[in-house]
Amino acid sequence: MSVFRYGLRYWKKHIPCAVFCQLIGFVGLTIDIVLPLLGAMFVDYVLNYEGMVSDGLFSFLLKFGQPQTWRLFFVIASVFGALEIVREAIIYFRNVLFQYNGLQMENELRDVTYKKLVELDSSTVASYNSGELLTTLSSDAITIKDMYSRTLLQIADGFYILIVTCVVLAFNSVYMLILPAVMAPVLLVALLRYMRAARQVSTRIRSCNAALNLNVQENINAVRLVRSFANEEYEENKFDKVNGDLRNAYWKQTDVSAKYGMIFNSIRQFAYVVTIVIGTLMVFQGHFGVGIMTASVTYVLRIMDYLTQISTASYQMQYGLVSGERLREFLERKTKIPQAPHPDKIRDNPNIEVKNVSVTEDGKPILKNVSLSIPYGKKVGIMGGTGSGKSVLLKSLVRIYDPTQGCIEINGEDIRQFELDDLRNKFAYVFQDVFLFSNTIDANIAFYAPYAAKEEVMRVADLAQAGRFIRALPHGFETIVGEKGLGLSGGQKQRISIARALLKNAPVLVFDDASSALDVTTEKNLMKSIKENYPDRTLLIAAHRVSSVADCDEILYMQDGEIIERGTFDQLIAANGRFAAIYKMQTSEEGKKDDFSDEILASGREE
Repeated sequence: MSVFRYGLRYWKKHIPCAVFCQLIGFVGLTIDIVLPLLGAMFVDYVLNYEGMVSDGLFSFLLKFGQPQTWRLFFVIASVFGALEIVREAIIYFRNVLFQYNGLQMENELRDVTYKKLVELDSSTVASYNSGELLTTLSSDAITIKDMYSRTLLQIADGFYILIVTCVVLAFNSVYMLILPAVMAPVLLVALLRYMRAARQVSTRIRSCNAALNLNVQENINAVRLVRSFANEEYEENKFDKVNGDLRNAYWKQTDVSAKYGMIFNSIRQFAYVVTIVIGTLMVFQGHFGVGIMTASVTYVLRIMDYLTQISTASYQMQYGLVSGERLREFLERKTKIPQAPHPDKIRDNPNIEVKNVSVTEDGKPILKNVSLSIPYGKKVGIMGGTGSGKSVLLKSLVRIYDPTQGCIEINGEDIRQFELDDLRNKFAYVFQDVFLFSNTIDANIAFYAPYAAKEEVMRVADLAQAGRFIRALPHGFETIVGEKGLGLSGGQKQRISIARALLKNAPVLVFDDASSALDVTTEKNLMKSIKENYPDRTLLIAAHRVSSVADCDEILYMQDGEIIERGTFDQLIAANGRFAAIYKMQTSEEGKKDDFSDEILASGREE
């Protein structure tokens, strides 16, 4: 399917309005075409009357005034003024209506692309860089809207003017059509070359725009990192390069436009001079009057102008086709996490069974034959090094990843048979990469329930050990946090995200290394608070610290996507394996820290 036909599926509902705009536009253009005939009548019957009366479109006006009289002058001027007012009113109404129609399509395109973004799985979205996504969701929608709502209208206007003007010219003198007929093939060849050059330039500009968007967004997100490394000059050089590439792309566009603009303007001026010569000869030979000659010159120039408009619109259309190709590719991407044809709902508290689950991503195994039973209310801790598969296992429970082998069941039914939103609503997930919206702390905690009572927000903040530091901020819960939580420490952001999960009040709480930035005392108080206030909830904790999982009913130790040790804390310590080794190492380090603190205190006392 062509890009143009693909876009029609979003434009078709707006076609009736577009056709109406086009029809009333034709009325206005028709008035514009006949106005030169009124001008010709003014010249031939008011300024330069030679005693002859010809049958013209406006010859009936001679009934209201004699040639070379003020009465006829005012009659022609009044009709001209009335037609001009009607024309301007029609064009104004049409332009407003088709812009509104186009904005409707633009809004719908943004809506469908955003919903597609939300629908796609994480790995598919990650295959795009953020600059590309921003370009697709913003400027591409505008460019495609312009192609259907404005560019096509300009092309249709151009062809209508060409056809009607040629008919009017033929009615006055068929000889005046010779020049447009001779020049048309030259313009056509130039136009085809212009369109090819435009397609290449528009593709380059779009690519450079996406690269610039990506560079700017990365530097906004990484501003603290750049400053901490004192690497501003390097980033400035990177920006200068992508900015220079964009400048060069637009410079190429300017060069192409100027070159072909010169060609089209030269053809237009040539046509103007030759038309005057032909018209003058026709007047000398008595074929028509001076007024008709001036009208004919106007019509030939109008033909050339609208041929230029068609070429310009065709150039602009290349931008729409490039953007349409990108948008179609994005909208046709299939999610790796499909919804079941007839999804079911989870009706009871979830009892989870992980059965021989393996997950492969880009040909690389990241989970291998994992089996796990999690009856409702069980507390499970998961430990392992970086890349061991902890996060993938937890994300698989909410179908951020789907098993490539085996299955995950809830209450005996494969989770792929459940409605995605219903499945994910059963889990309150705290990701290891904390994200806070650029909004108030209150709004961030109440993300799942925006209309939650302030008292409830404050309650879960206290449970998450966040209430104290929030109240100490200048505006308390109404404090605006920067984008991604800039202005807060890592531990503060983690506690806010934990409060957000607690407010959701889901049956399953999932903490994916969610307390790594907390000190041991705060973490202990946090876990104690959660277990006391949510004793019946299933709790899944992935962590690097033994203290985070020590009180769990079962602890898993993972390595290279496999569970290599499992059991209670006492069982794993007795097994003297990897978990026990990490426990000894961490407790030894804690002991050294305590000894060091004691030495500091002792030296202080001696002084």
